[in-house]
Amino acid sequence: MKKNVLFIILCTVMLLTSCVSEFNYVYRSTDYSYRYEYAKEQYAKGKYSRANLLFGEMVTMMKGTDNGEECLFLYAMSAYMMKDYDSAAEVFKKYFTSYPKGMYAEDACYYIAESLYRNVPEPRLDQTPTVAAIKAYQDYIDIFPYSERKTTATNRMYELQDKLVLKEYLNAKLYFNLGTYFGNCIGSGGNNYEACIVTSQNALKDYPYTTLREQFASLIMQSKYELAVHSVKEKQAERFQDAEDECYGFMNEYPDSKDIALAEKYIDKCKKYSAGKLTFD
Repeated sequence: MKKNVLFIILCTVMLLTSCVSEFNYVYRSTDYSYRYEYAKEQYAKGKYSRANLLFGEMVTMMKGTDNGEECLFLYAMSAYMMKDYDSAAEVFKKYFTSYPKGMYAEDACYYIAESLYRNVPEPRLDQTPTVAAIKAYQDYIDIFPYSERKTTATNRMYELQDKLVLKEYLNAKLYFNLGTYFGNCIGSGGNNYEACIVTSQNALKDYPYTTLREQFASLIMQSKYELAVHSVKEKQAERFQDAEDECYGFMNEYPDSKDIALAEKYIDKCKKYSAGKLTFD
């Protein structure tokens, strides 16, 4: 039994050594046609790191030849298959710039967007890469409007836009949670609550069909009430009336919301303030 195991290990080691030796031989070869065909063979076998290394070495020397276009595209694809999305995006861009009417132009244009999509950060982080991915998908749809990938590209755009909306919601929620922290909402300032209101309103303006519409509306309602509570007396009457109007608007638009009871509570307090039965110092 032990002999069989040792034999298998020995065969495996010899096979791996043989493969490495073969690759090193091809890598040093000056027969570029042979190297190129070997690189394509490695790509077809799913050995993308080897293929990528060989294609990368040959991109410049293949430029202007019959294989130049294909070499550049496969160089990008091998990087994509290795999940090196930053490199893939750059090489796909280079291909599309060099061969805008090329054999792989549509694929390259699509994979620019796909590479950026695979690298977008979580919503709490800077969303500049997400914006770039959305633009890349839009460019693809504009250039190839009849592509069978159009639906996928469109759905990807909606998904990425949802990520941007979520980023705005998290920002607005953060402002609300900060409340009077640092004391910058005391008196006439109201920086955090006002920032929450402005952020939420801008998000609703930019993304009117977002699934987070109700959540933004609730934040606006709550922020207007808290802003009134923490305002100086000279501004309280106007701000409590604004908060009351916002509550009624929220109830009309979202009659089944879980925050209806909160809206009713705010309205009651706003009315008591207006009637002089409630004060906030």
